[in-house]
Amino acid sequence: MGRYDFRPLRVYQTASQLFASERIKNVPSWHEVVGTVPPAQTLVRTQPLQHQERPRRSNVRKPSKLFQPQRVVYEEDSLRKEFFGDHPWELARPRVVLENDGKDAERKDWSLVSQPDRPIDGESVIQRQMFLLHGNPEKGQRPDPKMTPARAYDQARKEFYEIRLQQDIERRVAREEAMATGAYFGKTTLQVGMELEDKIFEEWKAWASAEVIQQEQRRAAMYTGIDSETAALPEGEQEMEAALGEVDSTIPTRGQEARGGAVFVP
Repeated sequence: MGRYDFRPLRVYQTASQLFASERIKNVPSWHEVVGTVPPAQTLVRTQPLQHQERPRRSNVRKPSKLFQPQRVVYEEDSLRKEFFGDHPWELARPRVVLENDGKDAERKDWSLVSQPDRPIDGESVIQRQMFLLHGNPEKGQRPDPKMTPARAYDQARKEFYEIRLQQDIERRVAREEAMATGAYFGKTTLQVGMELEDKIFEEWKAWASAEVIQQEQRRAAMYTGIDSETAALPEGEQEMEAALGEVDSTIPTRGQEARGGAVFVP
């Protein structure tokens, strides 16, 4: 624990010494190959990033959160946050999820925002902006020293908008040509959504109108002394209810004999 093991780096030297001291009769089959063409990378694991020192408070007995993993931050993350914050609907476009190994600059030429083997999307804008800021040193392409992140973002967006506009024009022309030859297209998703919104709005408008009428009737009942149940009735029935309420005390109940008159059934 705490010591480095460098024996894998000395495999060739160890095999040579064992053969020279006659401890082994024959050298391994890989001995000559490894001596002629040594491996390009070390045979040991690279050391991980060391943890940063955190300021300790004197009033804390045991250090808290001492062994935490380092925060991995990439420059592209801030660029993606800015672009997709300004263009949230780009995330709703269907796309093929592929693993990005971060070596697109080696296989693609991001001097142009569009690539022949991949559809243009928000990631194309990010890679184009990175090219404008840093260039491609492996291919000898150097960035403009006067280029700033804001200027790179504006230039990448402008190229992106031009391609999106061209794609919209191509789709519109293809639709018109298809309709001219007898093709029929149903309702678009936008039209379906607008019809659903109109239906919900009409239902809400009918409910709101009935609610306003009821509130006005309740407000009028507060000044006239008519209860809310009577106020909800039509105007003709309200007058009938008011007239019956005046003679209600003089009308006997059903089946009771009236004094000085015939039996009245309300």
